[in-house]
Amino acid sequence: MKAELIAAASEVITNQQILVNMVSRRVRQLSLGHRPLVQCAPGLREADIALTEIANGKLTFESTLGENGTAEAPARVVLFPKVIVAKKAVAEKKAA
Repeated sequence: MKAELIAAASEVITNQQILVNMVSRRVRQLSLGHRPLVQCAPGLREADIALTEIANGKLTFESTLGENGTAEAPARVVLFPKVIVAKKAVAEKKAA
């Protein structure tokens, strides 16, 4: 990876963890055959293409944090009804 591309992408995405995750996900997409979103020289590696896309504003991310920086309320989980099997009934089936 080229240092100037990392610096340019770091100005757009200031959180380094998010930047690393974005680059790795985009590298995976590019290696699977997805087309680059920017003009690039032949022979440029996937990581450099991903950093160029981020630096040019072609890739963005959406935060899952709320407005005040805390996580949003989790979705309501509906539990399935429990199935209660008596141990005695299971033991009788095994013996039969």
